[in-house]
Amino acid sequence: MQETDSIQNESYDVIVIGGGPGGSTTAALIAERGHRVLLLERDQSPQFKIGESLMPATYWTFQRLGVIDKLKDSHFPKKYSVQFYSSSGKASAPFYFYRNDPHESSMTWQVLRSEFDQMLLDNAQEKGAEVQRGVSVHEVLFDGDKAVGVRGRCADGRIGEFMGKVVVDSTGQSALISRRLRLNTTEQKLKKASIFTHFEGGIRDEGIDEGATLILHTESKDSWFWSIPLPYDRVSVGVVGDLDYLLQDRRKSDGTLSHQEIFDEELAKCPALQPRLTDAKQLFPVKVTKDFSYRANRVAGDGWVLVGDAFGFLDPVYSSGLFLALKSGEMAADTINQALEKEDFSAEQLGRFGPDFVAGMEAIRKLVYAFYTKDFSFGRFLQRFPDCQQGIVDILSGNVYRTDVTGIFGPMAEMCSLPEDMRL
Repeated sequence: MQETDSIQNESYDVIVIGGGPGGSTTAALIAERGHRVLLLERDQSPQFKIGESLMPATYWTFQRLGVIDKLKDSHFPKKYSVQFYSSSGKASAPFYFYRNDPHESSMTWQVLRSEFDQMLLDNAQEKGAEVQRGVSVHEVLFDGDKAVGVRGRCADGRIGEFMGKVVVDSTGQSALISRRLRLNTTEQKLKKASIFTHFEGGIRDEGIDEGATLILHTESKDSWFWSIPLPYDRVSVGVVGDLDYLLQDRRKSDGTLSHQEIFDEELAKCPALQPRLTDAKQLFPVKVTKDFSYRANRVAGDGWVLVGDAFGFLDPVYSSGLFLALKSGEMAADTINQALEKEDFSAEQLGRFGPDFVAGMEAIRKLVYAFYTKDFSFGRFLQRFPDCQQGIVDILSGNVYRTDVTGIFGPMAEMCSLPEDMRL
């Protein structure tokens, strides 16, 4: 088939670009209302992705999607808590989510993204969305300032144009629309990099602690590791540090250290994690991401909406990426359903969810800043302000849209520097 071959235009109510959790959520919740939804996914089959830990508050989106029973029946490890390790290797008491809320939503899961993403994509299809895999969208089509469709290469090699009343950009860090319109701003004080891989056979804790997310500082506190247990006796392990420290300043006499060498050097500085991986087998070469804290200055425009990482991404320390992708997908779907009912596809209507969504994102962002303050300790903070315990657990749980957590930031500002709110 020649590159110039094309297929006939088709028209939809909503076109969703990207079949990740945010895009699948948006597609499912719009399609179940009877609207014609097309979801275009670039990859022919499920792929490895990082971002494997769920916050408990994802429960409420899963409940709306109707996938709670599927998750309960899955082999994904159950996550009851988050635990922090100091630079000396000392463990904090685990933050058990259920101690503050006994509801079943206080237990969540650690997911293998290829299987999890496919589950949500299948769910969108079951609710009526048309799903096409292997379609690489390379352009969003505009009529003036209004998005009217997309153009991309289909699985058979032909170029297709698909027209829609609303285009949802859920392309992750590819961020088709925000890059085209130059909407993104990098968080300068959170310019980090990460190096990560999977291991098989690492040591896990027992009982309800087996599925815990572990956050472990290295000796200098210049970097930290995540450790996330997964199915098939796997564990996801990654190191995060300032971009300059982790990647750009690592030199040796005969050249630059490889990413694997940097990972191994940092692991040797992590007294709590190293013994857990002594007899484990690394499953694939390390992967790298960098400059990953960013945000667009708009969440929607005429005929278009940004969902998940296509809008922005926070540091991975609290595993908020999947939660924010799912929640933005849910909130975007509600505003798009309203837009379709009113035949109003303006930026004002499509972006109605933006301020509320960003407010929750800001609460998590402030806790990220506290984590990266070297002389700040959550233990010391809670000793001085014990009434803030609930707020900390609420944020770690993702309860930033159901509960007012802002009361902790006044006391916290007495012990560390917190950023000003970023607004749309």
